[in-house]
Amino acid sequence: MIISPKVLGIIELLPTSVVRIFAIKFLSHLIDKYAKLHVSGMENLEGIDGPILFIGNHLSNSDGIILWKVMKKWDPTFVAGAKLKGDALTYLGTIAVKNTTIIPNTADKEGISNIIKLLKSGENILMFPEGTRSRVGEMIKAKRGLNLIAKLSKAKIVPIGMYGPEKLLPIGKTSDMNNETFHKADIHIKIGKPFYLEKRNKDEERKEYEERTTDSAMKKIAELLPEEYRGVYKD
Repeated sequence: MIISPKVLGIIELLPTSVVRIFAIKFLSHLIDKYAKLHVSGMENLEGIDGPILFIGNHLSNSDGIILWKVMKKWDPTFVAGAKLKGDALTYLGTIAVKNTTIIPNTADKEGISNIIKLLKSGENILMFPEGTRSRVGEMIKAKRGLNLIAKLSKAKIVPIGMYGPEKLLPIGKTSDMNNETFHKADIHIKIGKPFYLEKRNKDEERKEYEERTTDSAMKKIAELLPEEYRGVYKD
């Protein structure tokens, strides 16, 4: 447990500006103390302009704060599940980090529309297309929405492959994030080359096109990972 419910209750009563200062220092301390970061591929971001849609695989509740630490220069707005507010880590994360919410496992038109508006305004976005942490330690099927966001925003897409967070902050047997604890771990983060979605073929059905381009984008993440982490995107 990172912070007890009693302490969290006290923190929530403080002004947001005070909580934000605490959250930034506390989250930085956690990563500095427990994670040894190995980052490669930053050269792929040299000279490219925004907006950028960063997409990554999702193994742990620590993924967001790791990438917040690594990607500070690009100041991305994180896409967070609207339900992720009950535990200390995600609460502090949503205070410390710019974020926009989306309702998981739904056709959240408003949430998707907000993401597209942010990209069109020049903001960089970072999202986990799988929509939830993988409980099997490898990539799982992406949720719908990535294709629509990329197509309507016309944003460059940059894949990020990451492994090690599942050892830094393992998912508990009950999936109760309040009971998860940090452990020292090596975290490997690889930034891929920017790309755009392929165009739709003349004879291609819309659903077929969405699935094809989403799978293609997710495979670009998989290519940045060791084979055992690629899951459904091994081929």
